[in-house]
Amino acid sequence: MMSPYLSFDGTTLEAFTFYKSVFGGEFSDVNVMTDAPGTDHLPEEEKRRIMHISLPIDAHTVLMGSDILPSAGHVLVMGNNINLSLHPSSKEEADRLFNGLSEGGTVEMPIQDTYWGAYFGNFKDKFGINWSVNYQYPEVKG
Repeated sequence: MMSPYLSFDGTTLEAFTFYKSVFGGEFSDVNVMTDAPGTDHLPEEEKRRIMHISLPIDAHTVLMGSDILPSAGHVLVMGNNINLSLHPSSKEEADRLFNGLSEGGTVEMPIQDTYWGAYFGNFKDKFGINWSVNYQYPEVKG
């Protein structure tokens, strides 16, 4: 599965509310910056920004997005506001895609385990396209 991932400068919730009004459905995830560990240092204006939001469009497409963090040096420029997000079915496939596509590019976050229960990394390929690879570990039912 591949999902378009959109970036905004503080208007993600507004944009996704609009997209929801057109596509219908419900958000499957809505997380603000303060949901992540180590974010208490953020300026007040950035604490309620969207860290991640997902809107399923159909069985094969999920529109995802987040706000940038100016305090972290992020600058939104038309052209860097979309990311292709890959969702492989195994950790091995995640490594294969990450290593292959990032060759000759710039790794922004090495692929690694995350606090949200995924194996994730992102990079810009040698052609300037932004990618992320997110293998979501299966939930353990107990």
